[in-house]
Amino acid sequence: MASTFRFATPLIFAALGGMFSERSGVTNIGLEGMMLIGAFFGILGADKFGTWWLGLLTAIAAGAVTALLHAVLSIHLRADQIIGGTAINFLALGLTGYLYIDIYGAQGTPTDIPGIPSVNLGFLDSGSFFDVVFGDLNLMIWVAIILVPLSWVVLFKTPIGLRIRAVGEHPKAADTVGISVYGIRYGAVVLSGMLAACGGAYLSIGFLNSFNENMTAGRGFIALAAVIFGNWRPFGAAAACLLFGFSSALAKRLPEYSESAAVLFQALPYVLTLIAVAGVVGRSIPPAAVGRPYKKS
Repeated sequence: MASTFRFATPLIFAALGGMFSERSGVTNIGLEGMMLIGAFFGILGADKFGTWWLGLLTAIAAGAVTALLHAVLSIHLRADQIIGGTAINFLALGLTGYLYIDIYGAQGTPTDIPGIPSVNLGFLDSGSFFDVVFGDLNLMIWVAIILVPLSWVVLFKTPIGLRIRAVGEHPKAADTVGISVYGIRYGAVVLSGMLAACGGAYLSIGFLNSFNENMTAGRGFIALAAVIFGNWRPFGAAAACLLFGFSSALAKRLPEYSESAAVLFQALPYVLTLIAVAGVVGRSIPPAAVGRPYKKS
């Protein structure tokens, strides 16, 4: 169960980011690239500045810049959002791969880079189930858990959440009553990049404490599937991420009993991703204007 939270955390960050972007009407296929950017610049910042929190801020800033590029392509230039997001993914893969080899070379990242600390809950009974699961979780895991209900409150109980949903459903009507469609969409897309980068930074300086080329390994696409599974709602998306995390955690334990079963469960998140994107499960109804560029009259 503790491993489930560890594997689900980067997915939750990226899924929440994708939810905000798509709720505003912009499809964000580029979550994978934004996570990868966050992973690299997170560990680079932690290495150069000497503290994990500056590494995390560096990752968030890099994710915001990457998302801003996607926003310009999708909102102002009205490019195809799927193609734009795919370009972001390739850009991130090439850029991080080049910088990683150029800066760290064959030796790889140093082993003494400051990592995001864990939160130790000393008041739990030592050796109990709750102590084993929750007693020593990384700080970013708790942040992800807190962000789920917070995102729900922002999206469904605040004026800004109403505006985000309005421009994703009926941008022309929202524009008519004075809501800045472009402004809301820019903000939502940049926020999605920042959250996805947090997921990537957790991988590099919170979980593995190292960086490898293409280390996100499709997690951005799995997060996008979680958004669809969760019907573009925070709790649903988080539940889907926990399902994916559980299958990954289980796959790590199964080789003791069956190698073939372990391989099957390692493939399960990707199979579920294909099913979700194909729309076979749930027949989820996306925001009405998602993927459609808006041209102000």
